[in-house]
Amino acid sequence: AAMMMVVMLACNQNDDVTPTTTTTGTSTLPDVYKAFSSSLQVYVEGNSVVIKSTGVPDHKSPYFGTGNANYEAYNGTNTKFNLNPNRIGTQAYTFKIPLSPAKASTSQATPLGPIGVSLNGVPFYNQYAAQRAPLTDEINSFDQYNGHPDPSGSYHYHIEPLYLTKTKGKSALLGFLLDGFPVYGPEENGKKVTNSDLDAYHGHTHATTEYPNGIYHYHITTEDPYLNGTGFYGTAGTITR
Repeated sequence: AAMMMVVMLACNQNDDVTPTTTTTGTSTLPDVYKAFSSSLQVYVEGNSVVIKSTGVPDHKSPYFGTGNANYEAYNGTNTKFNLNPNRIGTQAYTFKIPLSPAKASTSQATPLGPIGVSLNGVPFYNQYAAQRAPLTDEINSFDQYNGHPDPSGSYHYHIEPLYLTKTKGKSALLGFLLDGFPVYGPEENGKKVTNSDLDAYHGHTHATTEYPNGIYHYHITTEDPYLNGTGFYGTAGTITR
């Protein structure tokens, strides 16, 4: 059987924990991945980190539907908010991202659908609506935490995940894209990050709290393309559902 190290996380999905680690192989899960919500399964398999998630957010939303315990009416600041007809459904995501990410020799465009995963297991989507249309109209269907579900019930974030930046901080690690490179919030060293601070892929390289020796990383910004630019900086892993 394939050798792997499994990390099973505890039950409280709202807390970051240091999980009990069972090692049956030679690969060790880097500490940075222990920042994921305890509702997820995160482990090393070969040269990949595997992240399994239901995609259900750990915060309330009008998209749970009235009558659901996690329902919360829209209470955000967008006066043009328009609830879309979709409702949050439970998914079975398996993200496999490189354990040792590296710059790709040829950049690959991000697909529609999941392009990465946030620390609470909610997928990141790119800067486009269906048919690669701008988010101009779709953004009015984002709930008070900047997420919404697609027709399959898959809840996701295209822009700043406000629940995460509120609870973890505007400069915090927020998750990873499929190429294994980390995603950080819209501030850095107490300063707002703008597109002019970033390259064509919407990132840059330097030391971070989690990577003191430096690493390429993406940033959320308030301007289009919000999360990712012309494609993945590294070679993308896989997502199945």
